Amino acid sequence: MLFLILLIILLLAAVPAWPYSRAWGYYPSGTLGTILLILVVLMLIGYIPF
Repeated sequence: MLFLILLIILLLAAVPAWPYSRAWGYYPSGTLGTILLILVVLMLIGYIPF
């Protein structure tokens, strides 16, 4: 449940909808993708129970 809440917060933060964040490019979504990839790998190898 904690991961779901964290994922939703990160998704909202990665959307470049605010004027000051339009110049960030792909950095927020790339970081989010990397975090999701690490979490999926850790779940698949059994380090994080799901």
